Amino acid sequence: MKIGPLWLKLQIACGDALALGPGKADLLDAIAARGSISAAARGMGMSYRRAWLLVDEMNRCFDPPLVETLRGGGLERGARVTETGLAVLEAYREMERDAAAIAERPAYARLRAHLRTLPRAPDNGDATSRTDR
Repeated sequence: MKIGPLWLKLQIACGDALALGPGKADLLDAIAARGSISAAARGMGMSYRRAWLLVDEMNRCFDPPLVETLRGGGLERGARVTETGLAVLEAYREMERDAAAIAERPAYARLRAHLRTLPRAPDNGDATSRTDR
């Protein structure tokens, strides 16, 4: 979530994998709203393959899986976010709200006071490039 020039990004790790982050949470929301991975991907401007890989990684990181695919035709095909997926998504969104509250703390203001608007150019050995702000 962006809060001025300083923003916080909540990511949940599972070993070396990224189990859940803002993009995956948005993907879960889109699957829940649209009832399919392909429709969710289209709505988010990503390829079906990318969305499927993200779902697969989430499902491998959580037990039971967060998304289940529904085989068949008619109304019984597509994908749905499982009860576990909805509970995980709700917990993640609550953690995002908690993280946003950090912006109200004095430490945020102290850190923000030292944060540049843009990164300076890479150091090319010139002494002035290291001291200017």
